[in-house]
Amino acid sequence: MTASNAPSGTSPAILHRAIAASAIGNATEWFDYGIYAYGVSYIAAALFPGETSEATLFALATFAISFLVRPLGGFFWGPLGDRYGRKAVLGITIVMMAAATVAVGLIPSYATIGMWAPVLLIILRMVQGFSTGGEYGGAAIFMAEYAPDAKRGFYGSFLEVGTLAGFCGGALLMLGFSLLLGDGAMRDWAWRLPFLLAGPLGFVGVYLRSRMAETPLFLEAEKREEAAASASPLRDLFARHRIALLAMGGLVVALNVVNYTLLSYMPTYLERRLGLSTDAALAVPIAGMVFMMLLLPFAGALSDRIGRKPLWRFSLIGLIVAVVPLYHLMGLGMAGAVIGYALLGMLYVPQLATISATFPAFFPTSVRFAGFAVAYNVSTSLFGGTAPAVNSALIELTGNPLMPAWVMIAACLVGLLALRFTPETAGKPLSEGR
Repeated sequence: MTASNAPSGTSPAILHRAIAASAIGNATEWFDYGIYAYGVSYIAAALFPGETSEATLFALATFAISFLVRPLGGFFWGPLGDRYGRKAVLGITIVMMAAATVAVGLIPSYATIGMWAPVLLIILRMVQGFSTGGEYGGAAIFMAEYAPDAKRGFYGSFLEVGTLAGFCGGALLMLGFSLLLGDGAMRDWAWRLPFLLAGPLGFVGVYLRSRMAETPLFLEAEKREEAAASASPLRDLFARHRIALLAMGGLVVALNVVNYTLLSYMPTYLERRLGLSTDAALAVPIAGMVFMMLLLPFAGALSDRIGRKPLWRFSLIGLIVAVVPLYHLMGLGMAGAVIGYALLGMLYVPQLATISATFPAFFPTSVRFAGFAVAYNVSTSLFGGTAPAVNSALIELTGNPLMPAWVMIAACLVGLLALRFTPETAGKPLSEGR
């Protein structure tokens, strides 16, 4: 196999279907995050007791709870994906994700069933987090193992196009229903509608994935009996790949603190801390994410030419230097918020675009799913998904609205340290691993 050819002679049509099958699951996952993040004030009013600020904090904490379950999903789904294949796991996880999201839209209100409302929400968020523990890493690996070595960055960037498309789709639905039906209807019942629409999205994902064969690299590993040699992928993982786990985990700290601050927490921050209207606070990140989507394929293709590490270094240092001034800019009003968010997104894109090209290459085929799932989900659960609640709590504790910027700087410093232990794998066969 040459660097310019897809694995095992994969045709362009099959490669494109693999990209779509991978991205649709990511879109489903982030559709859920989008409607939750953009509907958090409505969810808080409907399902939690207490005053607005207290209920909102509870709702953000519940969002974080789903991330605390993700490592369990990673430890469960990762070894299964290495033993039985990527396709089987991805077929199950997308059904679980979509079903959990739909069920949130069916929870009776706190006024109707009392404390059972937040309890049911917590349970469903845990189911969603458990399934996501296998979904994201599996989708990234599925795409990476189909992509040609010389263009893995370009093709892998479309997984993150799915991320932002799903998030924007959910956010736009929540914003659209808010503008169309009004705040009263949204608080009464209409906040549920976007959650119910996750069902059809999940069915599309199941259909696309059912038409795909297992990845060429996994099938080749099976033929060479590499998969059988790793009857205990977790044991092999921790015995032979500890540095890779720590390095990838450090990169994920930077990646997802920035990610969940910009995507999930920003609407709440713009409204509650900077005083923008609800609709404006929703519109600013949507515009920024559309801008980011346009840049992703270009950043992915650039990583194929100059490498992944130079792009990560540019992104991390750029954010460390610019995040505080850009937060000040966002505080100047609507125009400053739009420009500041777009510039933060532009600095973040080099990380986001190269996830599928960078992270699967840390591990060989026989433990790739387990390695990705464990490193990604443990780090995300501790530092990424908790970022909205931590940012909100730190602002309450210190009274400093710039705390999210300082948290982002600290995360990027961790990422820079991890980057020193990250190998450059651009253009190299993925089967080599670290």
